[in-house]
Amino acid sequence: MKKGELVFIPLPAAGHIVSSLEIAKRLVTQDNRLSISILIIKMPNLNPPTTQSLLTSISGVERINFIEISEQHTNNKLDSNPTNTIKSMTSFLESIKPQVQEAINNLVNCFSNQPSSPKLAGLVIDMFFTTMIDVADEFGIPSYVFYTSGAGILKLMAHLETLSTEHNKDVTKYKDEQDEELVIQGFVNPIPVKVFPKMVFDKVSCPLFLSQYTNMRRAKGILVNSFIELESTIIDLFPPIYSVGPIINPSPNQREKENESVMTWLDKQPRSSVVFLCFGSMGSFSEEQVKEIAIGLEQSGVRFLWSLRKKGQSLKSEDYTDFNEVLPREFFDRTAEIGKVIGWASQVNILGHSSIGGFVSHCGRNSILESLWFGVPIATWPLYAEQKVNAFVVVKELELAVEIKLNYMMSGEDGMMIVKGDEIEVGIRKLMEPNNNVIRERVKEISEKGKKALLEESDLTI
Repeated sequence: MKKGELVFIPLPAAGHIVSSLEIAKRLVTQDNRLSISILIIKMPNLNPPTTQSLLTSISGVERINFIEISEQHTNNKLDSNPTNTIKSMTSFLESIKPQVQEAINNLVNCFSNQPSSPKLAGLVIDMFFTTMIDVADEFGIPSYVFYTSGAGILKLMAHLETLSTEHNKDVTKYKDEQDEELVIQGFVNPIPVKVFPKMVFDKVSCPLFLSQYTNMRRAKGILVNSFIELESTIIDLFPPIYSVGPIINPSPNQREKENESVMTWLDKQPRSSVVFLCFGSMGSFSEEQVKEIAIGLEQSGVRFLWSLRKKGQSLKSEDYTDFNEVLPREFFDRTAEIGKVIGWASQVNILGHSSIGGFVSHCGRNSILESLWFGVPIATWPLYAEQKVNAFVVVKELELAVEIKLNYMMSGEDGMMIVKGDEIEVGIRKLMEPNNNVIRERVKEISEKGKKALLEESDLTI
């Protein structure tokens, strides 16, 4: 039996590394001929999980190894401005290529000295790291792109890349056509320009971003964190796509110590009665917006658990030291019987609790899949990146969610527009409405199909 070694190169952001680790665990479990090395690249302003925490997460799983690539010898910094982020990331990745090549070369040399060692079989590259396909080519091995987002945003961006490269269209001009809609094969509904990722409209970052999709054409295949039953009309259009989802970790440490009080509170709530608000590792709001969310929650009268965080020093959000500095006066007194405000939250544990009946989410890919896994309907509030497209897909295409906002815009001095409390109240009431059986039944059906897909073997063969 021939043994093979895959090298994963994920973006060192929590969602990307977690997804890469989960698919790696699945692959080595399914095929005992396979081993995997995961390169952990230290990038400025991005703090990936520690190697020790990653080792803990694969306890009991063999043939997965971690290799750290430092950020030394570069002054490129990432910030929250999309243009600067894309530019600096592109420059950084070019500068780090020699270190990636060296790490892989060391693996190859190690294999050559041990007759029973595996053969280097291919690279699995993050969707933002497609320049690393050059490295795979130099070693004469196939490359796969791990697309941590869904098939919907992949199809949209591939369409825009085709318009740009084959039809010479300046897609950044869609910025002035916000009321337009594009008819794209695979989508049931026309896609509004207003849900496009913001970087599409930027003349500097857009070409760099679209170049990732040009590079993907060189890969042997694209692994998408989705499953046929969820996005069949799009996945079937891409012969090189392997649907390998849903990639989530449905069974984390069941009740982490820091979340014990939260879980105890949830234990006391009626089944499916609580709406959970959580906006991801980078989700934060201005003080004005926080107050409007509080107003909407209070007016709705719905039981709630709110993970409230503020903008941190890097790209990530961080906990408040005192919620009273941003919440309306006496908010806690008025909502003491129905609500709880917390900082960081173990999202998977909370979504899996029987008292959770709805999820107000930023619509990151992992959050959507986790919510569907546990059969929890979503109210959409996308914040950045591809999340507006994700929200459009689950609300309009798949009818698995209700809308608070689809076209949330990052604008103004504090970086965000303001959604009023009345609008938030309406969305939450609609989400938690007992008679909202159509969406709940759809979510339940997709949940069951996702679990079935996870039990089946991946359609990726090396």
